[in-house]
Amino acid sequence: MAKRDYYEVLGVDKSSSKDDIKKAYRKLAIQYHPDKNPGDKQAEEKFKEATEAYEILGDDQKKAAYDQFGFAGVEGMGGQGDYSSVFRGFEDIFGDGGIGNIFESFFGGGFGRSRGGAGGVRQGANLRYDMEIPFKDAVFGTKVEIQFSHNESCVTCKGSGTADGSGKKTCPVCRGSGQVRHSQGFFSVATTCHNCRGEGSIVEKPCRDCGGSGTQKKRQKIMVTIPAGVENGKRVVISRQGDAGSNGGPAGDLYVFIRIKPHEYFERQGADLYCAVPVSVSQAALGADIHITTLDNKTIKVKVPAGIQSGKMLRIRDEGVPSGSHRGSLYIKLMVQIPEKLSRRGKELLEELARTEGQDESPKPIPLSQLGEQ
Repeated sequence: MAKRDYYEVLGVDKSSSKDDIKKAYRKLAIQYHPDKNPGDKQAEEKFKEATEAYEILGDDQKKAAYDQFGFAGVEGMGGQGDYSSVFRGFEDIFGDGGIGNIFESFFGGGFGRSRGGAGGVRQGANLRYDMEIPFKDAVFGTKVEIQFSHNESCVTCKGSGTADGSGKKTCPVCRGSGQVRHSQGFFSVATTCHNCRGEGSIVEKPCRDCGGSGTQKKRQKIMVTIPAGVENGKRVVISRQGDAGSNGGPAGDLYVFIRIKPHEYFERQGADLYCAVPVSVSQAALGADIHITTLDNKTIKVKVPAGIQSGKMLRIRDEGVPSGSHRGSLYIKLMVQIPEKLSRRGKELLEELARTEGQDESPKPIPLSQLGEQ
């Protein structure tokens, strides 16, 4: 992939002053620095590209060579991933006021520490539970008992993880910070200390029941209320039913994710329900009263207008999905069924109807706009 012109990368031109070039790079470096965009490869590449451009254009000798010969003029002079000189110049670029503090956190201090600090009170982990419920229960709501495992605070040590009379000592690996910093080329990366798991301290004499963790795995049963009208993929949050916190911290939450089984006859769109019902040729032509069983097992009488066409919809208000103090509608799609086999008498009657009504041997196409209404 072709490299972009260094002036284009920084958004400056050849007549820009050294101070303007520095300001342009400072803006891009803050915007795309990997510590501000964790896991974003595109931002990381933009940061490297801007740093490479500044290493050349921020140096008078390299800039002159680049202006005269382009990339060939600076080959072997840096600008190919060697950022040591730029790193040494960060103090000059970002050393004023609050900007310097930003980069201090990037390359030095406590960037990325978990809330509460090492050894502090921490909330327990949130848990996920996946539940599949019938279509009808999702529409009208229900209550479901579930079983799951979570970490509860150890009764013996009351969550401290220590045996009676003992305490904790500072972790010798991270020296109480809860983090270990590693240098990876140009970047300095902080990771959770493996020895104390970010606590900053270790148990001298672990509790015999929980092994020093302060928690014990327990099986729990709770009743979950599924609200009426819940949609597929939504979640119900049960507060304080996740894992127990550390050092007396609150428990996390339990997230119950809902999957809805498809129904054999009904579909849903928002607060409305849809179903399809067959009607005979005579019912469609002459009109009729038919009886429909709704999703909640009620039997309702529906009037089929005479002359209705196959695929037309009938709307029944307040028979859809509950939504607040109201309910959506039930839409019934009427499907006119043509008999595959006719009795002799049935055939005679249809032939008589054809002679009476006449048959159009050259039918005109139906406008697409009318098809969309069906």
